[in-house]
Order: sequence, then C-alpha cells, then structure tokens
Amino acid sequence: MNSQEEVWETLDAEFDHYLVDMKPHVLKLTRRLDRQRCALWIKKLCDPSGAGTGVTGRKNRNLYVKLLFHMLKRGVLEGPFTHKPEDGTLKSLPTYMSIYFDEPNAPQFHSADSRGLPDWVQEELETKADESYKFLQKEELASDTSPDRPQYSYSRSLAMRSLKQAHRFDEDPLHTADRGRLTASHDDSDLNAVLNSWNLGIENPRYLRDKSLPLSPVSTDSRLGGNADYRDERALSRLHKKEMDIKIKGLEANFHEEKLKMQQKHDADVQKILERKNNEIEEIKSLYRTKQNEAEEAIGKLEKKVQTLLRESQLIQETKDAQIQELKKLCDESTETLKNQWEKKLHNIVVDMEQEKIELQKGHTENIQELLDDTNSRLLKMEADYVSQTKATAQTVKELEARVQQLTLEAENSSLQLQKLLQEKVEVETSYHAAHSELQQLGLRLTALQKDRDHLIQDYDKQLQQLHNKYESDMNYMTQQNALSAAKASSLIEELEQSLSRTRQQGQEREHQLQQSMREQESKFQKEKLQAEQQWERTVRDVQKKLEEERDSGAKKTNRLMDLLKEREEQLSRLTEMQRLQAEAAEEFKCQVELNTEKMYGEMKEQMEKVEADLNRSKSLREKQVQEFSRQLQEVKERYEQQMVELKLEHEQEKTHLYKQHSSERDSLIKDHEQEIDRLEKKLQNAMSEHEKKMQAWRDRDAQ
Repeated sequence: MNSQEEVWETLDAEFDHYLVDMKPHVLKLTRRLDRQRCALWIKKLCDPSGAGTGVTGRKNRNLYVKLLFHMLKRGVLEGPFTHKPEDGTLKSLPTYMSIYFDEPNAPQFHSADSRGLPDWVQEELETKADESYKFLQKEELASDTSPDRPQYSYSRSLAMRSLKQAHRFDEDPLHTADRGRLTASHDDSDLNAVLNSWNLGIENPRYLRDKSLPLSPVSTDSRLGGNADYRDERALSRLHKKEMDIKIKGLEANFHEEKLKMQQKHDADVQKILERKNNEIEEIKSLYRTKQNEAEEAIGKLEKKVQTLLRESQLIQETKDAQIQELKKLCDESTETLKNQWEKKLHNIVVDMEQEKIELQKGHTENIQELLDDTNSRLLKMEADYVSQTKATAQTVKELEARVQQLTLEAENSSLQLQKLLQEKVEVETSYHAAHSELQQLGLRLTALQKDRDHLIQDYDKQLQQLHNKYESDMNYMTQQNALSAAKASSLIEELEQSLSRTRQQGQEREHQLQQSMREQESKFQKEKLQAEQQWERTVRDVQKKLEEERDSGAKKTNRLMDLLKEREEQLSRLTEMQRLQAEAAEEFKCQVELNTEKMYGEMKEQMEKVEADLNRSKSLREKQVQEFSRQLQEVKERYEQQMVELKLEHEQEKTHLYKQHSSERDSLIKDHEQEIDRLEKKLQNAMSEHEKKMQAWRDRDAQ
C-alpha cells in the first residue's frame, strides 16, 4: 500500500508541475475560445471522476496534460483539444500522439526555491489587468439585465473565492509564499480566476511541502562541500528573498481586497441603475398596453357598426330577391296553365289515334293467325311422312347391326380355334415356339383389325344417328320458327336450304372418310398379310434347316398349319366381301335418304311459296293502311304545331314585358344599394382617418 501511495503522489506531483508550467502558455493564447476550451480541459483533468482514481487513470491524465503542455508551447491546439471534452472518463490516447513527446523541449521540474513565472509574462498580465476588469464589468451588466440568468455571475463568485484566499494569505504569509505568485494578475477573461480557484495542489503543490521529490535537482550544499562561509551567505540571501516575497504578497493581498471592494460597489451601483431602468420600462409598457386596449375597443366598435350596416343591406337585398321570385312564380304559373290545357287536348287526340291503331293491329293479327294455321297443318303432314321414313331407316340399321354381330361371333370362334391349335402345337413340340409366337401375333393383329372394323361400324352408326338427330332438330327449329311469326318465313327457308347444303356436305365428307378408311384398312390388311406370309416363309425355312432330322414327324403338323392358314385366308376374303357389301348397302341407304330429303324439301318449297304469296298480299294491305294513318297524323300534327307557335309568341311577349319591369326594378334597387354602400364607406374612411390620427398622436407622445 505504501508503494502504491508513493506512486500516486509522484504522479500527482508531476501533474501539478505541468499545471503550474502550463498557466503562462494558456494566458498567452490570443483567442478567447481557445482559452475557455483549455480551462474546460483542465477542469476535466482535475476532476477525479473524469480522469480516474487508479494508477492507470493518473498516467492517462498525465499524458493528456503533457500533450496539452507541448501543444501550448508550440502555440497550436490539435488533436482532442480542438473541441470540448466529452462526458465520462477519459479515453486512452492513441500511439501516434507520442510524436509530441519526442521533442527536445521537454519540461524540467524545479524545486520550490527556483520556481517562478517569467518577467515578460508578469508584465503582459499586469498590462492586461485593466482590460480584464472592464470585461468583467460588461459581463456583470449583461448577466444583470438578462431575466433568465441569476443575480450574480460566475466571475463574481470566483472573485469572492479569491477574496477568501487573500484573507488566508494575511493569516499565513510564510506558508503561502508561492500562492501569491500564481494569482498575480488577470486575463481579459475569467480564466485566471478559474485557475486560481481550483484547490487541487496548484496553490500549494506537493513539491513545496516538507517531503522532497526525486524530480527536483540536487541542492547546492552537496556541491560546495564543506565551505561554511558560502553557506552562511547563501542562507542570508535566502532569508532576504523570503522577506521580500512576504512583503510583495502582502501588498498583492491588499490590492486584491481593494479591487474586490471596488467591484462590489460597482455591482451595487449597476444593480440600482438596472432596477431603475426596469421600473421605467414597466411604466412605459403599462402605458402602451392601456393605449393599445383603447385602440382595440375603438376598432371593435367600428367593426360592430360595419356589421350592422352589412346586415341591413343583406335584409334589403333579401326582400328584393323575394319580390323578384314572386314575380317569376306568377309568370311560371300562367305559362304552366296554358301548357296543361294544350297537353290535355293533345292527350285526348293521341288516345283516339292509338285506339284506331290497336283495332287495325287486331285485324292484321287475325289474318296472320289464319295463315299460320294453314302452315301448321301442312307441317304436321310433313312430320308424319318424315316419321315413317325414319322408321324404315331404323329397321335397315337394325338389320345391319345383326349382320355385324354375326360376323363378330364368327371371328371370335375362329380366334378360339386358333388358340386350341396353338395349344396342341405347344404340347407336341417345343421347337415350334417361335412359329407359335408369330402365329399369336397374327391372331392379335386379326383381332385388332376386327376391333377396328367394329369401331368403324359403331362410328358409322353414330354418324347416322347424329345425322338423324340433326335432321330432327332442324325440322323442330323450322316448325318453331313458322309458329312464332310468318314474317320470318323467308329467312327460315334460306336457313333450311343452308342447313340442307351443310348436311349434304357433311354426308359427302363422311362417305368420303369412310371410303378412305376402308381403303386404308384394305391396304393395311394386304400389307400385313404379305408381311405375315414373308415372315412365315422365313420361319419355315429356318425350321426346315434346323429340323431336318424331324421332317417326317413334322410334315403332318405343317400340313395342318397350312390348312389353317388357307382357312384364315378364306375367312379374310369373306370379311373383305362382307365389308364391301356393307359399303354398298350404306351407299344405297344414303341414296334413299337423299331422295327422301329432296322430296321433302321440294314440298316445303311449294308450301313456303304459297305462304310468301299470302304474306305479300297482307303486307301490301298493311302498307296502304299505314300510309293513310301517317297522312292523318301529319295533318293533326301540323294543326297543333300552328297552335303551339301562336302560344309561344304570346308567351314570349308576356315574358319580355315582365323582364323589362324586373330589370327596371332591379336597377333602381342596385342604385340605392350602391349609394348606401358609398355612404358607409365614407363613414368608415372618416373613422379610420380619425383613428390613425389618434394613433399617430399617441405615438408622437410616446416618442417624446
């Protein structure tokens, strides 16, 4: 613990030395901001909460002081000292800051005997004492005039603190020998008072106490050896110097006391002056407020008068508008009565015309109904004929389906026989597996062809059914259209002809497609047959080569297989003949259907021609009736238009007369209103001019 305390004391002593050596350099700074910033940094470094209490904190603090001292010696502030210190503890300095410590102008610490400020610094401080005193007076005046600041400024508190220190100097002049040297003069700011006010070892540093430090140089006694006379002379000189220092410090203390008394008197006088000025300002403010209130009251009265005048003018205008609206209502009522009378007459005439029109329409509809009944009876006959024809076609379709079923049964029987033969062949010889597989493939192809044939037959039946359904739907559509209106008969005929042409085209396309499919199937079957024969010949050759030894035993079986192949070929030829017969039957059926449709459409055309002739006759009669009705309507319309023109002329004359009356009344009212407004404006201008004159008089009085 003792060693740690010794380290702390050495670091604190080093810090005190740097502060003492730094003071003249701080006072030499020309800018006030730089001096204030240095004071803030010194305060931060002297505060243990900001610098730190341990060894590392003290070392970091001494590094900051050393760096600031070097920069002040150079006369340029850099690094962290260009701005105010941050809150909290000090950060460690970076390594590149050691450049400042490598300079040859390092500070040398002296003992208490040889320590003192340079003479040129003391002279400069004495010359600036008066300027600093004036500056302090200005700051005190500024602090007294500001309402938000306290009564006494910071510089005054520092002066009181320095006064207490002067009293202490009188009580103990010997102990405070070096304190007076530090408080010799003032700067043009309060920096000197700040530096003297910190009781942090600067006024009474540790190197002036009883304990000596290793930083002070060696005393002269050790150098001189045993020369007693020289020692006595040196002791006498020391005593003489001490007496001179004590006298100087006493004079300085008296000077400070007188200076503080003068400052207190000056502060009291300034305070009295400020109080007197404040009272005068308050009196002026009260006078101004009273005058302002009077002016506001006068303005309010004038505004009330203006509002009353505006209300009166609005009431007058509203009454005039009400009179104008009443006149308009009278005009509108007279015109509306005339309009209602003529509208009633027109309505009666229109009702009579509509009744006549309805009677004509009834007669026309009766004629059309008779024509429609005739056409419906004819269509029923045509539908009966069509039903008989559809029954005949259905019977033929059923016969064809029965034939197809027979063919499918025969094909199934043939496939079963093939399977049996193949099973026998497998049981007899294992060497004919390849031939047996090929025969199975042929059988599968035959079944596929049969299925394709069945699908084609089904598609053909479906197409026939679709054609039948389309024909029925077309017939139903024709009957519905004929029942709806006879006027659309011509369009229905055209649509039926188009649908017939489409059905013919579709039938031709279907027939063409069927022929193409049949041809393709025949070609495929022939190709497959040739391929099968070729494959069979190849297999037979291979089998003959491989089975020469078993030729005798296999000759019978090959004969059987050849017989089966012949039977298959005969079946295929029968199937082709059956398909050809079916195609011929389909063509015959198609020819019959076309003949029947042609007959039907011929009869329909004859009937529709008759209907068209009847419709043309009824149309001509109706056109004649419409022409007569339109001529009558035109005559009535012209007659009523003449009457309406006459009424409009009368109404326009009345309207112009009323409009002239209204415009004359309105002009007179507007003139009266404008005269009233001009009179009110003149009154307002006079009142405003009087008010401005009063305000100008008050301002002149206030200025005086």
